[in-house]
Amino acid sequence: MSLETPTSDTVDDTIPTDAESVLVEADSDVTPTVSIVMPTMNEEEGIEECLVKARSALQKLGLFGEIVISDSSDDRTPEIAAEFGARVVKPTEGGYGAAYRYAFERCRGEYIVMGDADTTYDFEELPKLFAPVAEGEADMVLGSRLDGEIKPGAMPSLHQYIGNPALTAFLNVFYDVGVSDAHSGFRVFTRETIESLDLRSDGMEFASEMIMVAGVEGFTIEEVPITYHEREGEATLDSFRDGWRHVKFMLVNAPGYLFSIPGLVMGITGLVLLTLGYSDVLINGQPIGVNSLFAGSLLMLVGYQVGCFGLLTTVIADPIQKPGDPITNWVHAHFTLERGTILGVAALATGGAIAAFLVYRWFESGFTVLPTVETDIVAGTLILLGIQTIYISFFANIVGSAVRG
Repeated sequence: MSLETPTSDTVDDTIPTDAESVLVEADSDVTPTVSIVMPTMNEEEGIEECLVKARSALQKLGLFGEIVISDSSDDRTPEIAAEFGARVVKPTEGGYGAAYRYAFERCRGEYIVMGDADTTYDFEELPKLFAPVAEGEADMVLGSRLDGEIKPGAMPSLHQYIGNPALTAFLNVFYDVGVSDAHSGFRVFTRETIESLDLRSDGMEFASEMIMVAGVEGFTIEEVPITYHEREGEATLDSFRDGWRHVKFMLVNAPGYLFSIPGLVMGITGLVLLTLGYSDVLINGQPIGVNSLFAGSLLMLVGYQVGCFGLLTTVIADPIQKPGDPITNWVHAHFTLERGTILGVAALATGGAIAAFLVYRWFESGFTVLPTVETDIVAGTLILLGIQTIYISFFANIVGSAVRG
């Protein structure tokens, strides 16, 4: 679409030419093309500047728009916004994500802009973020602070050089989105896109969820460098608490990285150690030793258990990024309670047979020849793996039946 022409069916072809005319107020019959959403909590020091710049951006675009303030303040923020002509809505639940979700459901524009009301984002930069979405080149555009300019004092060094780059790197690895600033709060997308994402989180992790789901669902995400300014008013972000919420949210929604891959690595490492320790392989002329056997056994058991958590997670929950490794896919395609139980019984029986033979040899020797510790460890490992497999198979069947029912 042209950036010079309103798309609403309820307006004529007249392009708004002054700042007052572009802003569609709550009681107007005009349907806005753009909805600019700002969540607020006691932002009376900076909101007016943000409102003025947002209205200026609409004038530059030549489009009718509304400003929606999703407010949880106990200062004059909502009064300032209402006097300016913005729509003020009161979310029913607390939290950054809840404020945005509540406002998005009430937006009337075809295009939605999100940004903070603390002067950190310059809404007059909106046209360059808006263009790729309006022209169909992207489903979502982020304003990248880390690829742009960060004014002195605008972002703590901990966030600029450690926090944001690290969280973005985690998100890129887990969800393969390839962005430079995953937690920028200045974004543009269509209403159709945000409705398709079906976002659910209430807190600060909402910013991560949006990118995670968009990446997994195959939406096109682009970035535009922006300037990040020093905020007006007191910051409400808790660096470590909110950072941990982002990390936790990314991990629990990527069970392949949380469970399947670590489980596979531990299991294979344990099997190698167990095999080398039981064989006659020498390293620097010395046998591997019984300590390596113990380590291998423990790693196999722990790795197997952790890997099973990855399988069970996709049965119990609905993570954003489901495990995609060949082993998990094969198990999901072929697992039944009966097959799992047979496999578990086979491992248990094999370990039990080895243990029984060792006891028999000990008995035959008149209780004088003790079995080797190495064989004991192998037998014990097989027995424990068999027991784990049987119980995990029943648990997966019970949970799967409950979820399907």
